Amino acid sequence: MKSQDYYAFQKAGLADIYETIGNYHLFMVCEAPNLDAFRELPEGYTCRLCRQDELEIWKRVAADEAYVDYVTDYYDRVYKARADEFFQRCTFACDENDNPVATSMVCRSYGLINNIGWTRTLPQHEGKGLGRGLLSKIMADAEYPIYLHTQPSSIRAVKLYSDFGFKLITNPVIGHRPNDLAKSLPYLKRVMPAADYAKLQFTEADEALHKAALTREYAEF
Repeated sequence: MKSQDYYAFQKAGLADIYETIGNYHLFMVCEAPNLDAFRELPEGYTCRLCRQDELEIWKRVAADEAYVDYVTDYYDRVYKARADEFFQRCTFACDENDNPVATSMVCRSYGLINNIGWTRTLPQHEGKGLGRGLLSKIMADAEYPIYLHTQPSSIRAVKLYSDFGFKLITNPVIGHRPNDLAKSLPYLKRVMPAADYAKLQFTEADEALHKAALTREYAEF
């Protein structure tokens, strides 16, 4: 099942580049959350931590089936050595039968910075407010600033993060990765509703992010 993001690109006549720009890098930071964006999970849904026997389920909630091998490799490289911490942070939104349908977590990356990662709602549950409710839960007690990495193909996520107070980082390079903001903005402008695009905010990254991202060859967020 295709995501709502894909259909937005299709409507704008950009379906052919959807997969390509899914590999572009965007970085955002929130120094203080916008509390007006916080909401409860919709009725019938609950929030809980991922259990250790649910790792394979998490992989398939966090990413499309086509990317499960990538998620597995990422987990093995970044989280496996500190699995206890992972399962204390990895959070699910579950339906009335306790089936995980969305996920997100605040991680400690490079041992130096906080970031939100692996935020995704299963396509068949999109549009219900699960992402907003889940982010509200995990951001309520988080330490700031919080950073994140996303893609310009994830327009609904970019809008949601912006609502919560995240700003797009403008530096051309973050650690060992390029920041593709300049070539992403034209696509965001074409696909996002004009009012949402106009609300996007921008900032330069601080030294903490640069120093942290350069400590590993393999990105941890």
